[in-house]
Amino acid sequence: MKAPRRALTRTTTSKAIASRAKSDAAKRDAIKRVPAKSKTSAAKPKAPARKAAARPGPSASAAGGGPGEGDRAPGFSLASGDGRTISLAEYAGRPVVLYFYPKDMTSGCTAEACAFRDGYAKFRKAGAEILGVSRDSEASHAKFSGKYGLPFPLLADVEGKVSDAYGVWKEKSLYGRKFMGIERSTFVIGADGRIKRAWRKVKVAGHDQDVLEALQS
Repeated sequence: MKAPRRALTRTTTSKAIASRAKSDAAKRDAIKRVPAKSKTSAAKPKAPARKAAARPGPSASAAGGGPGEGDRAPGFSLASGDGRTISLAEYAGRPVVLYFYPKDMTSGCTAEACAFRDGYAKFRKAGAEILGVSRDSEASHAKFSGKYGLPFPLLADVEGKVSDAYGVWKEKSLYGRKFMGIERSTFVIGADGRIKRAWRKVKVAGHDQDVLEALQS
């Protein structure tokens, strides 16, 4: 009885091996029949968009901000605090420091006027005259000049035409309130009647020295 059981075992084992071999072959055939996935071409990165070349900003006059350096200074004729009528044409052939300030008797405007006063002899030595302009009245200018001993004329641009011509009449803001007023500005006008230097949004401290140096350069 033992011999038949061995034969049965060998037969069963052979059949199992044959069956496993067929299964493996079938799997290999199935793998071959599956179509390979098509490789999608990688998307090419987009070239970065070219930035438009920066255009030079407009000159002060083109932007509606008044004349810029090199432009001819707008002429004017205004009453001064000492009762005279002063025109820019009177100073033809010599430099002029024309400074615009917001208001007589205010702290910043007083400091600026006194700085020009203290350096006045040096400005005259450089051949220049100083003219201050605001929209205050002649009487206000007379009081301001008298109180602080200002040796140069203050001109009353009451109607604001000269302030407009030089582009210094601007919208301003203080404590969240918007209003129109003079933007503190200074122009050095050369002997040829053209603007040699222009400062806008002037900071008072040291400004008189900057102006003097521009005259002397």
